[in-house]
Amino acid sequence: MIDTMAEGFKHYRKRPVVVQAKQMGEPFEVQTLEGTMRGKAGDYLIIGVIGERYPCDKEIFERTYEEVQL
Repeated sequence: MIDTMAEGFKHYRKRPVVVQAKQMGEPFEVQTLEGTMRGKAGDYLIIGVIGERYPCDKEIFERTYEEVQL
């Protein structure tokens, strides 16, 4: 196991990027860069900055993202 408190680790903040997302009303599958992933009803389907698609758990999405008007 890696000791994350070990010397040499730095702190980083994720850059603010805008993604597209839709909350899904039923379970779904999506092809991602890592293969097929599944989302539950209520989870979000995200389209990332280079067009990649992936599911995101509802609670994680709502703690991490906020809607923006472009």
